[in-house]
Amino acid sequence: MSAANSDYVKALEVGRPPNIGRLFPNSKALLVSGKAIDRAMNAKGHALALAANGRNHFVIRGVLAAAQRANAAVIIEIAKSEGGQKAYCPVNYWNMARQVDAVCNELGITIPVAIHADHYGIKNAGDIASAKVEIPSMFDAGITSIAIDASHLPDEENLLANLELNSFIPAWASLETEVGEIKGKEGLSTVDEALFLIRGLNAHDIFPDWIALNNGTTHGIEASDAGIQVELTAEIHEAIKQYGVNGAQHGTSGNSYDRLRAIATKTRTTKANVATALQFVSWGLEVNEYGNANLDANGNFIKVKGEGMSEELWGEMVAFAESKGWKKGDYKNLNLPFENKLLAQPREIRERMAARVEAFAYELITKVFNSADTAPLAIAAILAAGSYDLGAKGKRIENPADWTREMLAKQAQGLSRDKGPAGNFED
Repeated sequence: MSAANSDYVKALEVGRPPNIGRLFPNSKALLVSGKAIDRAMNAKGHALALAANGRNHFVIRGVLAAAQRANAAVIIEIAKSEGGQKAYCPVNYWNMARQVDAVCNELGITIPVAIHADHYGIKNAGDIASAKVEIPSMFDAGITSIAIDASHLPDEENLLANLELNSFIPAWASLETEVGEIKGKEGLSTVDEALFLIRGLNAHDIFPDWIALNNGTTHGIEASDAGIQVELTAEIHEAIKQYGVNGAQHGTSGNSYDRLRAIATKTRTTKANVATALQFVSWGLEVNEYGNANLDANGNFIKVKGEGMSEELWGEMVAFAESKGWKKGDYKNLNLPFENKLLAQPREIRERMAARVEAFAYELITKVFNSADTAPLAIAAILAAGSYDLGAKGKRIENPADWTREMLAKQAQGLSRDKGPAGNFED
């Protein structure tokens, strides 16, 4: 047995969290806390972990194959809108880990993989009450990382929601928090807003691994050339550096690769979400080099003949969407009703769907995100800790007495209340 294989076996023994060991006692898949993935990116330096939204089974297969080929630590995730109780995707918070584990064992995947519940949205008191039941159920089902997204709320309520839900998240799990809704150039996050959230959490001994910002990105089909604001992101990351928090970049689809490379080199970002591009690629749609779907002269998607799904099934999906009056941004809703039909296609078509994702994801990992060869670094972090619990990167700096509920109004004085236009921007 090689030293590398020996390390993998040791990591399997100590690096899989208790919920993973309980669910998959005989598995050879290394499903880990996102903390290990984050530490690997830090160790390599200027590296972004691909956090792939597994909207369908083919995305999961393709991304895992790409990460294995690139020897890269990777994250498979799904957002609440995509995979919560009102999901529009067949992959959800409760079956994602099972799919990932099965594919890893089937394909002989030997890189560390985190299972991330992205954009777990909190918009009101009712959501908090539901979360206290739902979050434990998600970890029971194999989640190893979570993003608490209360960014829709005023800053004080965002902080309070994070504080109230933290005890329902295992200490070993990686944690992402968010400030500023993801809605493009409107309501951009500020240094003060990010500091307010991170300082308030720090005072209560909560040390997030990542913070997501509204730094100019959007989700879905990118319609603006403004995109991610690199300098704003760098400024905010520098301000919170002492708290040990890295950045999570949402909505990468549609941003130029030069801009994404700048995010890697000029900011403290270690996690980059990719969703819509992978969906389009798996389907066999024509996309530009950044993953945006190209449209024909009539504004319709272009299906590449002989790639992705069959032409007949694509025609059926288009007809279904048109019968619903759906616009192009609504095509994501096709994932759930058509998954079984996609899986029922001949093997060669299923394999080419996953292979197309693999090629696209491999390019991102190796030529844009700089995360190739980070798998051994994640394994090394696990072995150095001797545990699935890698602990926190930060330590308490703030005085808890300054961050009681009664003190929040004072701490929040002067914060911007501009959250941009109302709407649903969470996936």
